[in-house]
Amino acid sequence: MAEHYHLWYCSAMSYYDDIYEIAVDNHYLVSTADARGAGVPAVELAKLASRGKLEHVARGLYRLARYVPDGGDPYAVAVARVGGGAYLYGESVVALLGLAPTSPDRIWVATPRRVRLKEPPAGLRIVRGEPGYEPTAYEGVPSQRAADAIASCLATMMPERVEQAADEALRQGYVTPRERGSLAEALGVRA
Repeated sequence: MAEHYHLWYCSAMSYYDDIYEIAVDNHYLVSTADARGAGVPAVELAKLASRGKLEHVARGLYRLARYVPDGGDPYAVAVARVGGGAYLYGESVVALLGLAPTSPDRIWVATPRRVRLKEPPAGLRIVRGEPGYEPTAYEGVPSQRAADAIASCLATMMPERVEQAADEALRQGYVTPRERGSLAEALGVRA
C-alpha cells in the first residue's frame, strides 16, 4: 500500500513539476492545452487544483496556487481566457506599458479566430484580429505592437491621450521616431 501511494505521489509531483516550468514563464498560468503539450493529462490539472496546488481561473485555465502577483496578471489572464492566437489590443497595451491613463474597467483582446465564451467576464472586450498579424510580447503577455496599439486607440481614446501615449512610447523606446511621426500624422499634429 505504501509503495502504491509513493508511486502515485511521485507521479503527481512530476506532473506538477512539468506544469510549473510552463506556468512560471506565463504569469503562473497553465492551460489544458499547455499541459497536454507537456504530456500532462488535463484531468491531472483538476486533481492538482483539488489538492490546493493550482487555482481554477476559467474553463481550461489554471494558476499556480502560490505565485507573486504582478500588474500584468489581469492582462495575461484575459489573453489566456480567449485562447490560442489571442493578444492584448489597443488601450490595454497602452495601459500595460503605462503610456497613458486608460479605463481600468475594460481589457481589449484581439484574436484572429472565432471565440465562444459562455460567460465572458465583465470588462473583457474581444475584437477580431487581422489574419496573419504577428504580435509581440510585453511583460510576457502576447500583445499588439505599441505603434499599432496606439494607432488603434484613435477610435476609442481622446486625441490628447493618444498623443501622450505616443510621446511616452517614444520616450520609453517602444516606438521609433518614424512611427511617432506616422502617429502624429494620423492625429493631425506635429511630431
